[in-house]
Amino acid sequence: MSFLDREHSVAPPGYNRWLVPPAALALHLSIGQIYAYSVFNKPLADHGGWSLLALGVIFQIALAMLGASAAIFGKWVERVGPRRTMFTAALFFGGGFLVAALGVATKQLWLIYLGNGVLGGIGLGLGYISPVSTLIKWFPDRPGVATGMAIMGFGGGAMIASPLSVIMMNNFGGGVPANGITQTFVVLGLVYFVFMMFGAFTIRVPRPGWAPAGYDVNSANAPGHGMITRANVAVDTAMRTPQFWLLFAVLFLNVTAGIGILGQASVMIQEMFSDTTGGRTAVSAAAAAGFVGLLSLFNMGGRFFWSSLSDRIGRKTTYAIFFSLGAILYFLIPITGNIGNVALFVIASAIILTMYGGGFATIPAYLRDMFGTMNVGAIHGRLLLAWSAAAIVGPYLVNGLRQSQIDAGVPPAEAYNLTMLIMVGLLVVGFICNLLIRPVDPKFHYNEANTAPGLPGAASTATRTSGD
Repeated sequence: MSFLDREHSVAPPGYNRWLVPPAALALHLSIGQIYAYSVFNKPLADHGGWSLLALGVIFQIALAMLGASAAIFGKWVERVGPRRTMFTAALFFGGGFLVAALGVATKQLWLIYLGNGVLGGIGLGLGYISPVSTLIKWFPDRPGVATGMAIMGFGGGAMIASPLSVIMMNNFGGGVPANGITQTFVVLGLVYFVFMMFGAFTIRVPRPGWAPAGYDVNSANAPGHGMITRANVAVDTAMRTPQFWLLFAVLFLNVTAGIGILGQASVMIQEMFSDTTGGRTAVSAAAAAGFVGLLSLFNMGGRFFWSSLSDRIGRKTTYAIFFSLGAILYFLIPITGNIGNVALFVIASAIILTMYGGGFATIPAYLRDMFGTMNVGAIHGRLLLAWSAAAIVGPYLVNGLRQSQIDAGVPPAEAYNLTMLIMVGLLVVGFICNLLIRPVDPKFHYNEANTAPGLPGAASTATRTSGD
């Protein structure tokens, strides 16, 4: 299938780079379905008699495979280009739903683990990093805007997938969602495959030496220009730099802080405001569900807002805001519960979720600043292991510590106080890690006299102009 080769996806002269973001968005809106997977848990439990705990493992496997596949196949992604990678991601992600549908039909939970967990997770990892790397190469002058456009789709995919899945399960099941899961999985697998294939066949890579009109990497007009490298660093070399591990810690700590609230938002708001004494009104389950939906909107919007803002104020400054403002807001959350101020709690949580999403969208541009564009996709893939680790630590800090507090006799309304203070401490550590980041030492820069094994070379500067 030579039509999938990188050379067959090189943009012709005069190609408009703004045609690339829709291709990336189609892919990320599809794989963003993973954030809506919880809508299947109760119907699956009713259908197969499986526990919610056992079904929750599917989501965990998928996120673990996302980080692992992005790290393992990052070099391959850079070598073969976005079209073959996105095609492969579509096969794994769409095919994973078909395998899971077989598991539902035969009531074999291991097949669902394999389909939506392992295969779907590989599709997630490949699909997540490929268009991001390509967009950074197309938008060297606005990498934050570029990555924000794509990763916003990943955050918003659940807003489409959640109601769509519920409607299909009810329709196929004759009003009983548990009876319509198999058909729903088949339809989702086919629909997502088509949408992801649209992205695969419309994606283009810039030809060698291309740069947007008027752009000069050597100019000093970019915010925080002293932090932006003019060279490239190979992926294996990047992992030997302190900058990589500091950025690993930055992403891990930012995600750990946000994902805990995201995963426990409904229960948290109900328990923190469960005390109805003094004329207070407890938060209902319906209101809590609306709160979760609101957080999803802020999670999605923050991805574009903060990553775009980082183009103006610099990546280091943006993350400094995440950690400093985040620490203040986490400190305030227990206070909002003590005084019974639901509105202040909602506002603080919403801002935290914008920075959670913004962290995902800003980190690829931060990597590009540090290590150049040559292997940014492969480096990004390895850094995403921080996400996998945070997906374990964050929920544990919120869920595990909450339960230990309740077991110790602490009222549910106060069970999150210790966790929030720990989050403040983690964000302070993140602030320090971000503060320590400096430009990469020139000794790590790629020597263009030699080609990195298995990876395409790239010029360290570009001043040519073409279709913006």
